Amino acid sequence: MLGFLVRWKIRSAEKKLGEPLDYLRQMFDHSPGAFWKFAKVAQASAYRNKLPAAPFHVARVVAVRHQDCGPCVQTVINLAKADGVEPAILKAAYLGNVDALPESLRDVYRFAEAIAVNDGNETEYRDRLRSVFGEEAMVELALAITLCQTFPILKRGLGHAKSCSLVKIDI
Repeated sequence: MLGFLVRWKIRSAEKKLGEPLDYLRQMFDHSPGAFWKFAKVAQASAYRNKLPAAPFHVARVVAVRHQDCGPCVQTVINLAKADGVEPAILKAAYLGNVDALPESLRDVYRFAEAIAVNDGNETEYRDRLRSVFGEEAMVELALAITLCQTFPILKRGLGHAKSCSLVKIDI
């Protein structure tokens, strides 16, 4: 019975996200304990309380595109669109066109990129973003950047990634 419910929930999530979640089925089938632990990570990856939608999703788009050029990026974009983020903002973030972003999101973009590529330039952006959004929102932002990158890495590890194939991103 539990297996039926888990598979139903995965199918439901696939419809919502617009991308296959075969890696979750593999986890549940072969390591249910790991699946349940990872479910907590997945839940944490969506946590947002103080941070507005646009900065949250811009940071996730920037971070995930450094790990994946296809389905995970599309999933993050689909979630952002469902959360009301304007397509023009998502397109600018995906294409790396910082100048096309509203000024209020440029530091978010640059902060997320500095973290994702580990270039050491995040400090000045962190300080400015902290003064705009507050400490709790900075925790949410750091968590979003960190955890969205987990999915493509896990999928590569399990053999479910398409990171070398060109996938047209629908914004």
